[in-house]
Amino acid sequence: MNKKTGVKILSTGSYVPERVLTNFDLEKMVETSDEWISTRTGIKERRIIDKSQVTSDLAYNASVKAIEKAKISVDDIDLIVVATISGDAPMPSTACYLQKKLKAFNATAFDISAACSGFIYGTSVVKGLIQSGQYKKVLLVGVEALSRVTDWTDRNTCVLFGDGAGAMIFEASEQDDDIVSSYLGSDGSFTELLDIPAGGAINPTTEETVRQRLHFIKMQGKEVFKVAVTKMVEAAFKAQQLAGLSDNDISLYVPHQANLRIIDAVIKKSGINKDKVYINVHKYGNMSAATTIVALDEAISEGKVNKNSLVELVAFGAGLTWGACILRINF
Repeated sequence: MNKKTGVKILSTGSYVPERVLTNFDLEKMVETSDEWISTRTGIKERRIIDKSQVTSDLAYNASVKAIEKAKISVDDIDLIVVATISGDAPMPSTACYLQKKLKAFNATAFDISAACSGFIYGTSVVKGLIQSGQYKKVLLVGVEALSRVTDWTDRNTCVLFGDGAGAMIFEASEQDDDIVSSYLGSDGSFTELLDIPAGGAINPTTEETVRQRLHFIKMQGKEVFKVAVTKMVEAAFKAQQLAGLSDNDISLYVPHQANLRIIDAVIKKSGINKDKVYINVHKYGNMSAATTIVALDEAISEGKVNKNSLVELVAFGAGLTWGACILRINF
């Protein structure tokens, strides 16, 4: 009998644009202040993509770092999965643009769309496809260029978002199973709480949709906050339950970096030890699908994750979607 195929995590990598947009910069753009933004969100600055760059450029830079750390060849990769809601174009997939830039032509490539939960959804997709026997080495990327879909005249949303990318390399393994568990959820009855109203089949692009600024992110913040806290706590617990683990078994929590108030509320409601929670929202704001993987890569590089540690990622996003996964970091 063949041994069950597991999944080994080989490496991580991340990249954020060089341009820094501070709260003081935003004071010159909209009616806001550093004090107002800091108090309500915990964000001090964010990174913004250069005019000459596109989403797949961010993904490329993060992917190259992960590939180099994994000590593999681009030709070894047989699957590329990109989680994003701000891709290079409505079609083809950003994964295909990334494949072209990497010259990873032995790979299959496709995108997934789960907004801020995208990277966590991606880990579950990757695990299933590796265990099916179809793929051996996989590149998963969470990437966003949210500045391209942010309304810079809307002070309630423009202070929140930033750009960046994170990548993870996986391979099939008979000895390891580094994706310990995952729990995913969604509720489409909340679609109107966080969306980009125009540009699709509901509101095709017209002069009027452009004039009404309907091609930018719209959010009902208070309502999203309530659902986000409840579902992130639920997801974190469910992922532990599926793995037969408790809070004591988790070395580090990496929550979605949307808003410091949300993170604090999740910590309080779940009873998690705050000392075990990694936070970088003050530096980057909300990078949607990129937040958890960028934060994890930074935590690893800072020595906050020891070999064979269990790390739990948890997020929520438009849809509304939510999810958590427990990963064993063993490299």
